[in-house]
Amino acid sequence: MNVAIYARVSTDKQEQDTSIKRQINELTSYCREQNYNIVEIIKEKHSGFDEDREGILSILELLKEELIEAVVIQDSTRLGRGNAKIALIHQIQKLKGQIITLEDKGAIALSDMEKMILEILSVIEKYQQELTNRKISRAMKKAIEEKKFRPERNLKNRDLGGRKRKNIPIEEIVRLRKMGLTFHDISLTLKGLGYNVSKATVHRRYQEFFEETERKTELQKE
Repeated sequence: MNVAIYARVSTDKQEQDTSIKRQINELTSYCREQNYNIVEIIKEKHSGFDEDREGILSILELLKEELIEAVVIQDSTRLGRGNAKIALIHQIQKLKGQIITLEDKGAIALSDMEKMILEILSVIEKYQQELTNRKISRAMKKAIEEKKFRPERNLKNRDLGGRKRKNIPIEEIVRLRKMGLTFHDISLTLKGLGYNVSKATVHRRYQEFFEETERKTELQKE
């Protein structure tokens, strides 16, 4: 399993250097015993009450890019404290990541209260996403009905033969992506509007759009 080691102390005091070195040594030994592949070792000196930490953001990015499957820490307080801890556990779980602690000798042990809060957060987030998707769908339908939005204008290479290129609204894909929707969510939203398009197609059109934009920008510079 690919993992990242995360070690944290709360202050910049010199005596804390010993603590962070000890954490790294103990975590490295544990990972070797478990035959984990250490992709990265991240250490930082920052308050655990703050979730906006450079080191922890790097962990989330590694999980998002699927470069690691788990983060290994000394104990749950190294991840964070108070609300920050719960928020970060929630974010890691959303990214399908595991949290392994030396203290628990495996998956992080959560209290019944912590489990309940995480379940509530998941339900609320899912409900908010559904409301957002419905709002977007209604806005798109209204725009199409009023003929303010013409998705067919985005087609390229229509006369070159071969399989017919799907008619999907690229500007709306870009807009939804900027709002933070995943390609899967965008695909579902477009399907609700009658566009039978897969997540892969949405992703490909999104990439094509930015490649074309970059090409035009380069031409303007010449």
